[in-house]
Amino acid sequence: MPVPFEALIPLGLVTAMFGVTGSLLNLSRRYNNEGKPPRHSMDKWDKQMSERDKRLTGSSSHQSAEPVAPPGFNTSSIYYLTNKKL
Repeated sequence: MPVPFEALIPLGLVTAMFGVTGSLLNLSRRYNNEGKPPRHSMDKWDKQMSERDKRLTGSSSHQSAEPVAPPGFNTSSIYYLTNKKL
């Protein structure tokens, strides 16, 4: 049973549109994560390390291998103290 050639044009269009939208979605996710694939299933440890990386390098997706932290790292804690009078 032959396939009518008229059905190949819509099939090609639908296939191309799925390919284009999938590629654009992948590019936008990588652009938002600075060229790295997105992280999935992050537990508490991964979130804490991501916050630490953000404080060390300024970006949550980059990591630092320097043995000494930058000068402002000791004051950039996620825990802030307040001077509230009771």
